[in-house]
Amino acid sequence: MKSLQLEVVKNDRLYMKVAEQLRKLIETDVIKPGERFPSERELADQLGVSRPTVREAMIALEMTGVIEIRSGSGIYARKVKSMSTLLKDDSGIGPFEILEIRQIIEAEACALAAERISEEELVQLKQTLREMKEEEKREDSSEKADQRFHEIIAQSSQNSAIESVVSWLWKLRNESMLSTAFLARIRKEGIHPSISEHQAIYDALAARDAEAARQAMKRHLESATENAAKHFNK
Repeated sequence: MKSLQLEVVKNDRLYMKVAEQLRKLIETDVIKPGERFPSERELADQLGVSRPTVREAMIALEMTGVIEIRSGSGIYARKVKSMSTLLKDDSGIGPFEILEIRQIIEAEACALAAERISEEELVQLKQTLREMKEEEKREDSSEKADQRFHEIIAQSSQNSAIESVVSWLWKLRNESMLSTAFLARIRKEGIHPSISEHQAIYDALAARDAEAARQAMKRHLESATENAAKHFNK
């Protein structure tokens, strides 16, 4: 694999800086149209950023037509285009970074909730599970029930800081153009919130088992990350 002249990236909105640097490699013919990009791991190492940041840069490039993801083959350069003005103006956080922080926060929130959740909140969770099942039958499913499920658990932790952070993370996701566009795309590819994983979380909470609840939430968010990443290996 060729050695690319890449700069270590240091900026708050890393994915856009990475995307612009990769776009310039095509513009300057370092990577020519039709040529395959190095692997996600190689790019992360050379740029000095995390793999989630590289994924988010690739999402931005795909959305603006700078790269093409070929099934079972890899990610290829296309004829260079300027980055979309809308994307440049998007101050939101990307989907993989949001999933990463959710794993840290929500697994522990779920463990606390197992010890503190009320019977009324369990009833609300069960109803939300039913709503999720109904939503999944519709092509335009909004995932509102999914959001409500996670917010009820945060509320059940009886920690107002956790509740505020979880609500804020959903707000970040819903207001980020990169996140919403990518999530809409992978939904069309058949990737949806897992009902069985949410059921496992509910069962652990209903049993008041903190460790089982922690692990069920951790598995769920790890699975969500892995499923979203399949977009790049479809």
